[in-house]
Amino acid sequence: MLTIQEMFETIKMVQREHLDIRTITMGISLRDCAHSDVKIACQKIYDKITRLANKLVAVGDDLEREFGIPIVNKRISVTPLALVAEASETECYVEFARTLDRAAEAVGVNFIGGFSALVHKGFTNGDLKLLAAIPQALAETERVCASVNVATTKAGINMDAVWRMGQIVKETGERTAERDGLGCAKLVVFANVPEDNPFMAGAFHGVGEAECVINTGVSGPGAVRSAVEKVAGTDFGTLSEAIKKTAFKITRMGELVGRAAAERLQVPFGIVDVSLAPTPKVGDSVAEILEAMGLERCGTHGSTAALALLNDAVKKGGAMASSYVGGLSGAFIPVSEDAGMIRAVEDGALTLDKLEAMTCVCSVGLDMIAVPGSTSAETIAAIIADEVAIGVINQKTTAVRLIPAPGKNVGDFVEFGGLLGRAPVMAVNAFSSTEFVRRGGRIPAPIHSLRN
Repeated sequence: MLTIQEMFETIKMVQREHLDIRTITMGISLRDCAHSDVKIACQKIYDKITRLANKLVAVGDDLEREFGIPIVNKRISVTPLALVAEASETECYVEFARTLDRAAEAVGVNFIGGFSALVHKGFTNGDLKLLAAIPQALAETERVCASVNVATTKAGINMDAVWRMGQIVKETGERTAERDGLGCAKLVVFANVPEDNPFMAGAFHGVGEAECVINTGVSGPGAVRSAVEKVAGTDFGTLSEAIKKTAFKITRMGELVGRAAAERLQVPFGIVDVSLAPTPKVGDSVAEILEAMGLERCGTHGSTAALALLNDAVKKGGAMASSYVGGLSGAFIPVSEDAGMIRAVEDGALTLDKLEAMTCVCSVGLDMIAVPGSTSAETIAAIIADEVAIGVINQKTTAVRLIPAPGKNVGDFVEFGGLLGRAPVMAVNAFSSTEFVRRGGRIPAPIHSLRN
């Protein structure tokens, strides 16, 4: 239970430092919805989601009022659709995406994740059909998010999948050109994907999960920045302790809300994801935390070390506060969703190459980065390959959410609004990677994967 002092500190964080519950995400298994008739399968999916999640938004709103803590998003994640749809005798999986969208709208959530496939070692027929449907599905739906896992430390990197995802990202951007390639903001390519991630766009309900669970995602860059500012001039040990203590308090709050939601919805509590997820709001920036540590601009020399300290301290504080920390947990560094990151790009301090270096020590990877619309599918695939290689070699989750913005060039902006924000179009390397990404096959797993 929270102490009185912790409650007052939490209230201060909410009022002054933009602390919130970023999401309550209900994970729902759809494994029992598989059917050879696509219409029957879709009806079973719609019925199950609307039955289990019909009170999700109302419970979230009630808890927000009772605890005085903003709960920004209520969301749903489902079993990777490639696993469910594979039993259906249909060549096109877009109807499954439309069904998810209708169900999400019916229960009032803003996103539903799980139009997903796990292809890190190869493709089944269902996987191939789902991948083929992604561009149209994301263009025709508002709430559906897609993810594809193309690599693991145990399996290596499926380069056929990486090359295919380069093409899919490119096509998705073109199909949503009138919205600056918005469809790509709902598509994540992973290595070592976690099965209990509550954050979109990469959330899905893993095959090892229970029938239905509640996961919470907590954010608090403003609260952490305030803690860092209070220990200005101190050594790194003191700095780390200040961040750990703040992460501890944030995590306790997230577990309190998550368990209350699970109890009222009569489903098990899953995990709390302690990720510093920024927003475009002033003062709600991960980049500004790094700058508060003593960097003139995020992206300058020392940024990777500062981010490593931040990510580690957040994880340690969260792990002390809850036995059920999961998901991604750490620090996100999306460009479009972080005002400090945008400023760093505009000032020339932060480049795509530096962001890639920083992903070695952050929670996820290259996130919400806009590149010129003329960027080729081969270059996109090569960027994905680089990022998932970092995950495979370092035994961590990495991901790519890249937006090739049709008609936009370096220095232009894409405008998404809301939590997705706006992003400056960043330069990519002008030299070709075509022959490399088209070699095909699988990059073998690293030697340290053999740990049994």
